[in-house]
Amino acid sequence: MSVHHILLLLIIGYIVFSIDKKQEYFPVPTVLVLIGITLSPISYFANISITKDLIFHVFLPALLFISAYQFPTMAWKKYKYIIGGLGTIGLLLTIAIFGGFVYLIGNLFIQISIIAALLIAAILSPTDPVSVIAILKKSSSDRNTADIVEGESLLNDGTSIVVFGVLLSMLTQGTTFSLSGFVSEFLLVSLGGVAIGIAFGWLMSKAVHYTDHRQYQVMLSIIVAYGSFYLGELMDVSGVLSTVTAGMMLSYEFGKNIKEDHFRDQLDGFWGIIEPTILSIIFLLIGIQSARYLVFSEWQLAILLFLGSLIVRFLVITAMTQFHSTWKTYMSLRECAVIAWTGIKGTMSVALVLGFEAATDKSSEFISIIFVVILLSLVIQSSSVYPLVKRLKGS
Repeated sequence: MSVHHILLLLIIGYIVFSIDKKQEYFPVPTVLVLIGITLSPISYFANISITKDLIFHVFLPALLFISAYQFPTMAWKKYKYIIGGLGTIGLLLTIAIFGGFVYLIGNLFIQISIIAALLIAAILSPTDPVSVIAILKKSSSDRNTADIVEGESLLNDGTSIVVFGVLLSMLTQGTTFSLSGFVSEFLLVSLGGVAIGIAFGWLMSKAVHYTDHRQYQVMLSIIVAYGSFYLGELMDVSGVLSTVTAGMMLSYEFGKNIKEDHFRDQLDGFWGIIEPTILSIIFLLIGIQSARYLVFSEWQLAILLFLGSLIVRFLVITAMTQFHSTWKTYMSLRECAVIAWTGIKGTMSVALVLGFEAATDKSSEFISIIFVVILLSLVIQSSSVYPLVKRLKGS
């Protein structure tokens, strides 16, 4: 991908962001993906591709840091148990149940092992709220649901990567599943990432006082976003959870001191430019890349998996919240339905499927099924969030 390609993608992104005023039906990321699909047949874009490393090591740390840093501290304090439960135990249950569904339904169409089925579930279970959070907040005066969706997604990204790594190792190396081994590795990778994130976030909140130059202070935020991620990966723990925790820790520390408002303004200004820039490039690239997988024979299976992912997510969320006396007071069945529907597959799922493709010898048709489920989620769920929420909320 050349500089000319990047500039052209940015121009397209600028146009879409500029004309998209209301964002009520088709959020910007969805529009960009559809545009990317239409660009794919053009020879000028034939050599453009997106890889797991590009998403995982270039784009993802910035997007995670932005979401974590801007996530309201009060919302985390209020919903930390719901968010933590859905982002960890809830995701593990979703992967287990949906993996069983993929295995049973998938073998009616193609040959698939139970490990491969669980891997598909791990790829399709993390959520990407960047496509719908703005719409969700506009469609209802109740911010609670949006906060829970956003907070859950920050945690389930890290959880899904850990599970994906364990399952991929089992598939490629032929190792057997050990519950004790899985739990110990999961805790080590997750807690290690959280520890690094806390340390980075706390150190930055102190280091920022060593200079009065605001541009240097913003530079520190870049170091935290990428430094925490790469250190976590270097130490074989979750870089995703490192960056997420660092962003939330930074926000928490600054929230205790009103004198930091000027620094928040600088960070918001800088990352407010970076976010649409990255989104423009990444979602256009996802559209261009995914278009190459759309011609295959198992569309019926892809549609069934898409529907199954929605049903399993709704059942897990409902079971975890409606049978808990405290959580039930925060979330009715309507909120459960909204949270399930807004669990859209996005950047993380694309990164994982590309990693899955690179590490295995699965056929292109196998990868096509996963890509189509992601596209169906992006287009159908994103475009219907506004009318669905308006109807369910009755507002």
